[in-house]
Amino acid sequence: MSAAPRILAIDDEVPIRKLLRMGLTSQGYEFREAPSGKAALRLLAEDGIDLVILDLGLPDIPGHELLRRIRETWPALPVIVLSSRGDEAGKVEALDLGADDYVTKPFGMNELLARMRTALRHQLAQQGERPVFRVDELSVDLVRRIVRVGEREVKLSPKEYEFLRLLVHHAGKVLTHAHLLREIWGAVADTQYLRVYVRQLRQKIEPDPERPHYILTETGIGYRLRAPD
Repeated sequence: MSAAPRILAIDDEVPIRKLLRMGLTSQGYEFREAPSGKAALRLLAEDGIDLVILDLGLPDIPGHELLRRIRETWPALPVIVLSSRGDEAGKVEALDLGADDYVTKPFGMNELLARMRTALRHQLAQQGERPVFRVDELSVDLVRRIVRVGEREVKLSPKEYEFLRLLVHHAGKVLTHAHLLREIWGAVADTQYLRVYVRQLRQKIEPDPERPHYILTETGIGYRLRAPD
């Protein structure tokens, strides 16, 4: 999964897509949208989507049929269905077809976010990735995007979090400067970028930034995050 989970909203109603875009991007998610089933299938084939929000009332492909196609091709992809308040049969059918959860319209953003976190956490557990990474006093919640040192919550910028999450995914392994630059900035750039972000991260998470305990330098090669014992 990418540093910021990519969410695809499939809904033909512009106001719903706008609401989802505003609510999800404000929480740090990457947002993709499709007004139809065909557009959604194209995006799914081209982009690395981490979770789908699916409205069942689409103009071209019936929502349940689209869900069936998604499950056939992407069996592990979390799908949350948006359903009408009285459509109990539609909810049951969607769950039988493999939807992870459903939210009834009109829905609250907090409720949707909670359902999304649960679905993503389940996916991480299925993939064998721990939803919460811990080493000594440092913990990184990969679903809720919360970093703590002891009981203190650490506020990170989006890029700082991407950097730390990438290290978490490869804890114990040395990541080269080129690999880090490519994964975070999308190109090979000046390694000074890395030094700046490492220095900022160490100031926030290390007990003694001058003698790092978590983010370790491999001179001339790159960086490594201390792995749990």
